[in-house]
Amino acid sequence: MSLGRRALAATLAALLAVAPPAGAQLPTLGDSGDVTTSAERKLGESIARELYRDPDYIDDPVLVEYVQSLWQPLLAAARTRGELTSEMDERFAWQVLLGKDRTINAFALPGGWMGLNLGLVSITANRDELASVLAHELSHVTQRHISRLVTRGNQQAPWMLAAMILGAMAATRNPQAGGALMAGGQALAAQQQLNFSRDMEREADRIGFGVAGQAGFQPQGFVTMFEKLQQAARLNDNGNYPYLRTHPMTSERIADMQSRQQLADHKPVQPTAEHALMAGRARVFSNPGVDALRAMVAEADASGFAALPRPRQLGILYAATLAASRLRDPAATRRLLARLDAAAASDTAAQRLARLLAGEIALAEGDAARVLRTVDVESKRRPELLLTAQAQIQTGKAGEAAQRLQTWVATQPRDAAAWQLLSSAYGAQGQSVRAVRADAEARVAQLDYTAALDRFKAAQDLVRKGAGGADYIEASIIDTRARQVESRLREQALER
Repeated sequence: MSLGRRALAATLAALLAVAPPAGAQLPTLGDSGDVTTSAERKLGESIARELYRDPDYIDDPVLVEYVQSLWQPLLAAARTRGELTSEMDERFAWQVLLGKDRTINAFALPGGWMGLNLGLVSITANRDELASVLAHELSHVTQRHISRLVTRGNQQAPWMLAAMILGAMAATRNPQAGGALMAGGQALAAQQQLNFSRDMEREADRIGFGVAGQAGFQPQGFVTMFEKLQQAARLNDNGNYPYLRTHPMTSERIADMQSRQQLADHKPVQPTAEHALMAGRARVFSNPGVDALRAMVAEADASGFAALPRPRQLGILYAATLAASRLRDPAATRRLLARLDAAAASDTAAQRLARLLAGEIALAEGDAARVLRTVDVESKRRPELLLTAQAQIQTGKAGEAAQRLQTWVATQPRDAAAWQLLSSAYGAQGQSVRAVRADAEARVAQLDYTAALDRFKAAQDLVRKGAGGADYIEASIIDTRARQVESRLREQALER
């Protein structure tokens, strides 16, 4: 099951569990509905918990950092515009989860969680196109669309609510899917649900457009992204009339964005080398098949390569180098990496990403020492930190890795990958109690409270036995965290 389909299933189950009693008034656009922000956050966590377990989920430090470089300005703009209230800002998670699925899709979940498929990232030509998608999905959350859907469906039977939720969330880029899912409902009720969903999509377009502009992104990104979505949807579109769609026709949305763009000051969108490299990386991760990887390698040697714009050349070279490494072809990898280094020489961001890729390749080849010579060990950025920590652990420098990782998780406690590496660093030093506790914190970061409690109890057992060299402070932290996780598990049981 892909990340998006798992999100759909989990969302449906969670929403049916919290559907409010009949009798509430139909919300208008702008109303928050019957679900409180606290309940919505819990809903989102229950869904995100499933996504973290999905094999499609990927925490790639390089791609996550790039997405965050777009996501954080959008959040700041939403705050400035008043779309993101202080209550939502405090209660919601505001996290983007990446999926390796090659389908062109993104989706918003309750409580500030977002899903983004790498297939969508791979087709974007510039940062503004990707930002337009994130701004749209962000606006679904700030406008409390999930809560309003629940309120809209509280007068329907549970099976009708199920059809409505599935229809509203199913494959945003496949407009007829929702109509098909709702076909079993009565015509009038289904039509009202479709209208409500379309209005939400238009509202997310309108508000997302304003948020993206406030954040400094070019409005042309919305137009060109919709054009791409329209092209991608044609193969799956049966041409239903607009009023039978859960989402407005993409041509409608393009026209709307074009009219808004004409009213805004804008300049032509220029693709950057950094985005081209990240789109290439997403392309490799979302197309892992041998034939697809070979095609990417061959693209770097195609006859028309030299005529392509420089950012496009860099993206192709980056994808080809990573693909060759995945194919375990060291000769092709070295040749392509040398070409990438030369092509990236005049662009600081591209140079950094090329060095990180060289470090990844060295680690994959078992040459941890070369990683430390290639990547900036002193950098405080997440991709360098996690990559060099792995190399330090493998080269007998686990103490250095642990010190840097401790500093990082003190300010980034929800970074599961950093906690897991810290666990490995402690283990390499024989500090078993700290290693088990860090492993527990990694489980907490991914909302797996049952596994986390099991690890905290294992750490307590080690303390009682006097093993692992834990001091009083560490033992006290473990006891406190175990109680907190137990309390969260009791809350979950009551919610169920």
